[in-house]
Amino acid sequence: MIYDYLPELKVVVTGSSIMEIVKGTDADLSRRTITYTMEGLSFREYLNMTSGTDIKPYSLDEILAGNAVLPADIRHPLMHFREYLIQGYFPFAKQDDYLTRLENVINHTMEIDIPAFARMNISTSRKLKQLLKVISKSVPFKPNFSEIGRAISTDRSTVADYMVYMEKSGLIRQLHTAGNGMAVIEKTEKVYLGNTNFIYALSDGAPNMGNVRETFFMSALSVNHSMTSSPVADFIVDGHTFEIGGKGKTGKQIQGTDDAFIVRDDIEYAYMNIIPLWAFGLNY
Repeated sequence: MIYDYLPELKVVVTGSSIMEIVKGTDADLSRRTITYTMEGLSFREYLNMTSGTDIKPYSLDEILAGNAVLPADIRHPLMHFREYLIQGYFPFAKQDDYLTRLENVINHTMEIDIPAFARMNISTSRKLKQLLKVISKSVPFKPNFSEIGRAISTDRSTVADYMVYMEKSGLIRQLHTAGNGMAVIEKTEKVYLGNTNFIYALSDGAPNMGNVRETFFMSALSVNHSMTSSPVADFIVDGHTFEIGGKGKTGKQIQGTDDAFIVRDDIEYAYMNIIPLWAFGLNY
């Protein structure tokens, strides 16, 4: 009635449970609402918020061309980037006990929000929370839905539903296999946590850096781009192939692959087809 009779009145719907909001707006408001998914802070937004800069977003093509640059007063991005990976994804990054607060958010989502939405019992939700801890320490996590189903006493299709609920709530991101037709729908190749801060909150101080790097790349680029797994490297993004690694990462895995790039952590500048990992945080 507000939509039909009070067109000048703007209504914003918010709440503590994203699942309840999704359930509400997917129903009879679907033709009357514009749904906007607000992602966490990008590295660019984090720098603007904490350093008082005004960095513009760079397109993927600009980043791959080595044109993503920072203001002169941020001479060395890696120190800021490390901070961002640990506690920069959410606007309350500078509050005390950030990781503890973040774990409380995860607990509430897994033990209250998702079970209420999915009619899941508390025992299953706790087992899935343990699965999140496994994902946080993996290199990265390659799921077997049948095995997970046996561990939580349910069938494979129900596990797939649970993974969708966890993805909708922002806790995880699923990377699917590159392919054609129904194969794309069927296969989840890897599962990452929703952002790197979750890894540090759940990994008991023992994060796997390979997982951290791939999780950051996934969370940064999946906002604006189509991503699938690569048969020869880590990711395919809009037709480009990417292999992610540390400072010493070589191009051996992508030899002979067209339009392929090495993404290295712990470097500051791009050269040839080697791009610093932090630069992809300027994407949005």
